Amino acid sequence: MKKLIYLIIFFSFFDLFTQLPVMSTYAESLGASAFITGLAVGMYSLSNTFGNVISGFLTDRKGPFVILILGLLTTGLSLSLYNFVEDPIILLVVRFVHGLVAGFIVPAAFTFLANATKQEKRGKGSAISGAFVGIAAIIGPAFSGILASRTSVPFVFNITASFMLLLGILAFFLLKSNQVKKEKSASTANIPFYVLFNNPGTLKAFTSAFFLMFSQGVIAYLLPLKVQSLGFDSRLSGTLMSTFGIIAVLIFILPTNRIFDKVAPIKTLSLGIGLMGISQLLISQADSSTLLYIAMACYGIGFGFLFPSVNSLLIDSTTAEIRGKAYGYFYAFFSLGVVLGSSLLGWLSLGIVSGFIFTGIVLLVFATIIICTQKRPSHVK
Repeated sequence: MKKLIYLIIFFSFFDLFTQLPVMSTYAESLGASAFITGLAVGMYSLSNTFGNVISGFLTDRKGPFVILILGLLTTGLSLSLYNFVEDPIILLVVRFVHGLVAGFIVPAAFTFLANATKQEKRGKGSAISGAFVGIAAIIGPAFSGILASRTSVPFVFNITASFMLLLGILAFFLLKSNQVKKEKSASTANIPFYVLFNNPGTLKAFTSAFFLMFSQGVIAYLLPLKVQSLGFDSRLSGTLMSTFGIIAVLIFILPTNRIFDKVAPIKTLSLGIGLMGISQLLISQADSSTLLYIAMACYGIGFGFLFPSVNSLLIDSTTAEIRGKAYGYFYAFFSLGVVLGSSLLGWLSLGIVSGFIFTGIVLLVFATIIICTQKRPSHVK
């Protein structure tokens, strides 16, 4: 059962990462203006945020099984809609639908996994799920970039659609008997959303998710510009991103993942976000490819510590009855972080060096606040 959930998590993020190298050029090929092209790229994350929140509420009411199957099947169908896109406006509509229904999958999948994992193994389980996210981040862009250049963007999405539909059918038959039985309770089903934001543990998990992806947005926006400013070609940007991904995956799958069950998640979370902050400062001062590789290795270690820790913190701070909503908001903050990471720096008109310094300082300040306000997480009540 867990292997199937891990596979679902992989393809959910694979769907996301395959879009990154091809969507802007695809929109331009349809005759989209610069504004519409940017909107087409960001539309997925925007509607995905709403999908995550809706999924969280429905997961707590209907159970993760129903929402997971619904998300997989509708995402598979939405991916097939790219075959019918002929102009930029239709592309925006399809992007909105795709992001919305794809947002159903991840909160339901992680809720299903968390409810089926023993408390003392939740850290290692989070690390393994993080490994599948990391592998998707490494394979997805390369897969779509190469295949789209030889075929077409809709063809790439058709392959992902086939896997989503197949996983939906498999999940229907294989996960049905593994549903976590829970008593229907009006008191838990109607817990107001603001309670999650009054709990220190869930609030730290949400803000950590935001800053994790905020830093990712900054890396995606500024790293290629930094590489270009040093006189290197775009291939270095790709290998630097792969370096960070590979190191993070190694931390997830090697015996180092045992640390997440032995050390309080707040401590490893603070270490992870601090290392990511230091890496941003290193990138700002790097003047050679060697220093860039060192900085991205540091970033990979930080990411490797942060992702399992923030998932463990969320599990520790919630009960099964409220976990769907928690994961819904958690991944909504993920999506918001990506959007704001690049757009905020553009709005502030920060240069490459100052942009990395600003982000590094913000992450280090946040890490300091997290560790200084350390408190044993309590369940949402």
